[in-house]
Amino acid sequence: MTTTRTPGAIDVLVVDDDFMVARVHHAFVERVQPFRVVGVASTGEQAAAAVDELRPDLVLLDLYLPDGFGLDVIPRLRAAGHDCDVMVISAAREADTVRGAVRHGVVDYLLKPFEFEDLRGRLQRYAAQRGRLLTTVVRSQADVDRVMAGAGTQASAADALPKGMSVETADLIERTLRTADGTLSATECATLTGISRVSARRYLEHFHTTGSADVSLRYGVAGRPERRYSWRV
Repeated sequence: MTTTRTPGAIDVLVVDDDFMVARVHHAFVERVQPFRVVGVASTGEQAAAAVDELRPDLVLLDLYLPDGFGLDVIPRLRAAGHDCDVMVISAAREADTVRGAVRHGVVDYLLKPFEFEDLRGRLQRYAAQRGRLLTTVVRSQADVDRVMAGAGTQASAADALPKGMSVETADLIERTLRTADGTLSATECATLTGISRVSARRYLEHFHTTGSADVSLRYGVAGRPERRYSWRV
């Protein structure tokens, strides 16, 4: 079924072999403007066919598919002339898999399980970068350099910070994350840096939203899972 393009919307294809997980991802995406889900696929074959028919802007791609490995779908799409972006959403944590995803040009890589905020931040960053790339006029090497910088997934503490944040504190949080032996919670980061837990959490979430830090969830006996942060290498 062909969908009608909505001006300004970012059309998304969700690919996951678990229909319940796909339903959750569908609901998450629909909560973030200007994204809309135009289709759902559960296999690599279905994903390729759906891209042919629906022409989405972004594919949320699981890697463990019943008919093959998800990354193998990407060169197939490129060979067919599709330039849609791909964001991997998978439980695959192997370094070779992550490197393979980078080589295939994915725009982001989100580990399962995750919360809505985790996906929302990545979608918002993608939308902002996509908007800059679509509106940039390239007249010189400097323009090319700005485009390439905008297409990257890494950010640093020196990047523009939200109001109320300081570069000095951002640098301190960054150094603490970079030198940490494993992941840190907001409480642990606050203890190491000497700032309040609320402030530490705010900076950590900023780094997560901009793509500099990863978040994992640690589940305890009761209550909400603890968010733990690590600097993205």
